Amino acid sequence: MFTLPTWAAVTLIALGTACACAVILWTLLKSGMAWRLATDVPNDRSLHVTPTPRVGGLGIVPVAVAATLLLAPGLWCAALGTAFLAAVSQIDDRRGLPARVRFSAHLIAVGALVTLFPAAAPWWALAILAFLMIWLVNLYNFMDGADGLAGGMALFGFAGYAAGALLSDHPLPALAWSATAVSGSALGFLWFNFHPARIFLGDAGSISLGFLAGALGYWGWRGGVWPVWFPILVFAPFIADASITLARRLLRGEKFWLAHREHYYQRMVRSGMGHARTALAWYATMVIGIIFAVSALGRPAIFQACVLACWIVVLAAAGALIDLRWRRFHSTLSDN
Repeated sequence: MFTLPTWAAVTLIALGTACACAVILWTLLKSGMAWRLATDVPNDRSLHVTPTPRVGGLGIVPVAVAATLLLAPGLWCAALGTAFLAAVSQIDDRRGLPARVRFSAHLIAVGALVTLFPAAAPWWALAILAFLMIWLVNLYNFMDGADGLAGGMALFGFAGYAAGALLSDHPLPALAWSATAVSGSALGFLWFNFHPARIFLGDAGSISLGFLAGALGYWGWRGGVWPVWFPILVFAPFIADASITLARRLLRGEKFWLAHREHYYQRMVRSGMGHARTALAWYATMVIGIIFAVSALGRPAIFQACVLACWIVVLAAAGALIDLRWRRFHSTLSDN
């Protein structure tokens, strides 16, 4: 593998993991096992109208973990943490687990990674990063509600990690191989998840992808591959949507842990854009952000700060436009 040209290695890993994940999920669907393992039954807060298996994690996680252990053994803690969270979350998908049990599992996985592989930073900085990683674990779960959205974000987000790990002034090929494996697995899942979705991630998939987004981002920062802002910019649309929505619900005194339909992506779908157009708009937004993030690597700090600030302004403007469209949509419904 490592004697191949970089582009050939990346292509081979991506195609191999995509095919492996697709075969697993196709087998689960064809055999009917997917419906027995975990099924998402629509309710008044759902964006879909028919029961849909939520076992995407059973395709993504085994492939991504196995590929990481094979191609990037130094990332064994991230791989085992992913497998651990997937196992706990699969139980939650099937039977339900108390919030304290789920949160404890998230804390164990993140805490083990930061403790076993500490970065050269003050303890309080590591504590903040650990908190942000736990937030990533949970926010990815919030975004698994529209056809093609979470899968596409994983495809492009981890591809962005791979590009950053290879194009950095301090490249780390092993990190790129792992990120490519996750991205390829997400592509295999997206084949069944794009509108109309035949399968969703489920907690086993979304929690695991959120942990990997944080773990690989932390690993790249720890290894000097990229600054701390890089993972934030790569996954900025996800982070902004979930964070702003949570803040709004907290300010209104709502029970933020309950399911709802107030995310920006949910408003886009419900106001007439539909699942496919919403997913494509998010893909385009994320790709542009990744291009900015990768192009800022190695540039002066002031340039990097300007890129980050400008992208925050762009996302804020996009959110304002979605809010405006949503108000007009409601106004039209009221008039009718």
